Amino acid sequence: MSENKSVCIIEDNFPIRKLFSSVLKKNNYNVQDFDNARDGINWLRSNKPDVILLDILLPEINGWDALKIIRQIDGFESLPVIAVSGFTSESDKARYIQAGFNGFMSKPVNVSTFAEEVNAFINN
Repeated sequence: MSENKSVCIIEDNFPIRKLFSSVLKKNNYNVQDFDNARDGINWLRSNKPDVILLDILLPEINGWDALKIIRQIDGFESLPVIAVSGFTSESDKARYIQAGFNGFMSKPVNVSTFAEEVNAFINN
């Protein structure tokens, strides 16, 4: 299902980031994870994953601003960038899509379906 698919995770919460990474690696994804948007964006300038999972509440550069920067990287205009947040109201979800995210995943994630959900974003 996910052989050779790559995921960039930008999430400042260490246990959540490691959970995401572990589940995806167990499902044969190549994973690169960062605890802040600055480092993630620097990596993205020379690497292109199949999907980016981007936390909204990040230190220094939040997810909203990080998305704007990512979309300016050549070739990243339509790359799937998924907002990952605990803010899950319908108005929050609408704001993510309106801001240019390709989708939304709520925290906490369902570990048993997480890899399948990520794969669906890649294949959409």
